Amino acid sequence: MNSKLSAGNSRRSIERVVGVVLLLALCLVTASTATAQKKKKNQDDTQPTPPASVVASAPDAQKIDYVIGEFLGAWQLGDVEKMHKDIADDVSVVAGTWTPPAVGWTSYLAAYQAQRARMQQVRLDRNNTLIRIAPSGLFAWVCYQWDFSAVVDGTPMAAEGQTSLVLEKKNENWVIVHNHTSLVQASQSTGPASAAPQPAEPAPAKP
Repeated sequence: MNSKLSAGNSRRSIERVVGVVLLLALCLVTASTATAQKKKKNQDDTQPTPPASVVASAPDAQKIDYVIGEFLGAWQLGDVEKMHKDIADDVSVVAGTWTPPAVGWTSYLAAYQAQRARMQQVRLDRNNTLIRIAPSGLFAWVCYQWDFSAVVDGTPMAAEGQTSLVLEKKNENWVIVHNHTSLVQASQSTGPASAAPQPAEPAPAKP
């Protein structure tokens, strides 16, 4: 009986972190000190915000990396206006769960706000970023790996995965038009949740 309950709890924990991580498919980097330390080992991680004049004159590959970092930094702060600046209105987001794609900024924003409110102590690290630009110079493909950890519904969670992005150059600005994120591994920490409240029965993540 106890083993069955334990297995059920483990499955719910994994489903919960899958829902949180994959519905927030673009949330894969952080502006925290921990990320800054990791950047020393991963040169393609998010860099400090450069002046606008420097960004405008930078090669497209650097502009794309800046857009990704700017968007994910805004996600970290909950700045939805800045997030929208870097995402196309008709963006499509495909998660690794058996759920329909989220199509359009409005759909993505609703999922982001619902899931972000349930998370504390968020840490997301991006590394091994690869950027490829089409010969036309109007489209680009990006892929990278990520590490995620947070307290979700009062329970410490961790996950690893990878993401592929498609960006389009519109009016000289690169914007994210498609995201496909895959979860490689998810786990539930056995340690305490650092003073976070522990619900008696955490609700699973909602799609």
